[in-house]
Amino acid sequence: MKAPNYRVPSMTEIEALPWNGRNVVSTFSGCGGSCLGYRMAGCRVLYASEFIPAAQESYKLNHPGSFLDTRDIRDVKPEEILDRVGLAKGEIDIFDGSPPCSDFSTAGKRAAGWGKVKNYSDTKQRVDDLFFEYARILAGLQPKAFVAENVSGLVKGVAKGYFVEILQTLRGCGYRVSAKVLDAQWLGVPQARKRLIFVGVREDLEVEPVHPIPLRYAYSIRDAIPWLDDEDEMPERECEDDAPCLEPYAIGAEWDRTRIGRSSDRYFQLVRPFPDLPSPTITQTASQAGAASVVHPLAKRKFSALEVRRLCGFPDDFQLAGDYQKRVERLGRAVPPVMMMHIARRLSEVLP
Repeated sequence: MKAPNYRVPSMTEIEALPWNGRNVVSTFSGCGGSCLGYRMAGCRVLYASEFIPAAQESYKLNHPGSFLDTRDIRDVKPEEILDRVGLAKGEIDIFDGSPPCSDFSTAGKRAAGWGKVKNYSDTKQRVDDLFFEYARILAGLQPKAFVAENVSGLVKGVAKGYFVEILQTLRGCGYRVSAKVLDAQWLGVPQARKRLIFVGVREDLEVEPVHPIPLRYAYSIRDAIPWLDDEDEMPERECEDDAPCLEPYAIGAEWDRTRIGRSSDRYFQLVRPFPDLPSPTITQTASQAGAASVVHPLAKRKFSALEVRRLCGFPDDFQLAGDYQKRVERLGRAVPPVMMMHIARRLSEVLP
């Protein structure tokens, strides 16, 4: 099936979308990728929570009308959220959250980091217990439904025990729960990005949880970045840093030796992707100038922040605070808005 031309609506267009009657409370909101996806689906985000200062800064730039709670989630009480949004227990439509997931990622050290306080973005914190904080608030709010996102590594290897415990905890809050690994490339995002998506619907509603049906087409890097072959056609962006050149770094020489569509034999995470396929997963490592990551396939540089926006399903005019590294880190950690839009639309259709 031929795909429609790739285009993510502007922030102005998204804000003008009519309300579908659904309200959302979001936790672990990051720079606002999930929240933007809910808004693209027609929902209203009444409350958001984010602890990382750099993420808070970007969130506030794009969601000025949504309340942002900046406390540690461990200090947040369900009744405080209900008071803030002016709803009673059980009246929230969708409770959303993406607890930090680096300890479960197949790209990280996994079990070696469990139970430890360590660096996470601009802070130090323990992150492997945060899913249970999410469940604590879920139990107190009793929304009609919830969506929780995590890395696909949670269902692999030694992390499977955590997955089973989390699933049992979520069901114990009074919900029918389904968990599936979804790939963003089949939900309108020009990036192969697998994420574990938990969807739950409150037992008394007698509705089964649903996941979106994958599209029959996928977008390529070239679809998202039409100036890939001719950088003179790149749109000018005020205050955008130039994408880092690879020449001064060890990965620069590896870029020369790595064929398009392959990863480096020396630095496995250094990838020159096929222009006519979706991008491989872009992580926060892509923000670091000399670090091995997915890079531009044709020019000896990292992708620009504007290009990463497009590969992650964000609008061109989505604002990101800080320098190049800060901006791209936020995108690499975010839930692609277009992916969340499809999840939210499907769930909204079945809720009473």
